[in-house]
Amino acid sequence: MPGEWELLGRLALTVVLSAAVGLEREYRQKSAGLRTHTLVGLGAAVFSLAGAYGFAGEADGGSGFPRDPSRVAAQVVTGIGFIGGGLIFVRQDAVRGLTTAAGVWVTAAIGLAAAAGQGELAVAATAAYLGVAFGFPRLTRHLPSPRSAVRVVQVTYLDGRGVLREAIARCTAAGFAVSDITSRRLDAATEEDPGTVTVRLALQGSGSIEALASGLAAVEGVLAVNAEADEAE
Repeated sequence: MPGEWELLGRLALTVVLSAAVGLEREYRQKSAGLRTHTLVGLGAAVFSLAGAYGFAGEADGGSGFPRDPSRVAAQVVTGIGFIGGGLIFVRQDAVRGLTTAAGVWVTAAIGLAAAAGQGELAVAATAAYLGVAFGFPRLTRHLPSPRSAVRVVQVTYLDGRGVLREAIARCTAAGFAVSDITSRRLDAATEEDPGTVTVRLALQGSGSIEALASGLAAVEGVLAVNAEADEAE
């Protein structure tokens, strides 16, 4: 049986690698971010270690190892599906959250690998995830975009200046149709200060999302613009 410090080292490696996955989701402002992914990886590692070394009995001859240490790991793989399923939702016939759910699933696998002493595999899986998360969007930008593809533009602006109306007009002029609008106020409005609003525009069309983002950033009253592919895969 590995020593206590080695087991703690495996948990520490799990926390670092799971946090690396969570930081990518946090950067993209997803519902499951840094804390969720770190806790999922840590929980998977603890379950794995407890299943492998915490329930040894007389049936194993006193060696300290259960007869089937993979049993708990298999249950973790099954159980993590409930968390992933809660991250997937449907809005206007479009499925969203699949990539975040898959990230949670991979994080659990990373935790299991690190807890099993396969640190190289866990590090390689984390590097592969980050390569997919950051590299594939750049690759897909060079692929032909069908008109049915959904793109997302998030605009943060000062309220009360007609920015939303201008933003929708620019989206239409750029060759996009606005399929969904979601807004949230970032601070309380007063008579002197109307406050700041962030609006999320789901777009469909074959226009240039980069050109649209540049045009929206030039609108008076716009504080920030973020454009990305919608997470519907």
